[in-house]
Amino acid sequence: MSWTEEKVEKLKELWGKGNTASQIAEIIGGISRNAVIGKAHRLNLSAKIKTRSATSNQNFENAIGEKNTRSRRGRKSKFKSLIIDKDFEPENPKQLEELDENSCKWPIGHPNEKSFYFCGRSSLKDFSYCKLHLLYAYQPKGKKEDLTDKEEVPEFINKKIKSA
Repeated sequence: MSWTEEKVEKLKELWGKGNTASQIAEIIGGISRNAVIGKAHRLNLSAKIKTRSATSNQNFENAIGEKNTRSRRGRKSKFKSLIIDKDFEPENPKQLEELDENSCKWPIGHPNEKSFYFCGRSSLKDFSYCKLHLLYAYQPKGKKEDLTDKEEVPEFINKKIKSA
């Protein structure tokens, strides 16, 4: 399919009126929607973005901003109390058969080893892990990237790991 001057003019006209690429392809005939999009891009025709009115758009952006702020605060506050509490109960090593719904199910070692066991501390409500292992398992958004920037694990967690 080749673009003739007539087809290009028709494309520009229909694009300017706000028709969709599918509609333009159907009107011109013999071309696909993707061909219309590609030609419009090569002609540097303006992107067709339908915007809300100024007041409703502003309200929409404010609502999204408030929602994001609320969700960020909520997630941080869930884990902040765990980080502040530096006293973790001692491990209570358990085998798979000994675990119950209130036991921390964090595996220690490799399952093929004889010394393999589960943490066994009391787990937090609605979670499978104790306070210490919850810090490892559920990292707040953005924290995974922070740790890869050569940040060290907090010293108090290192001490707890060594003493456990």
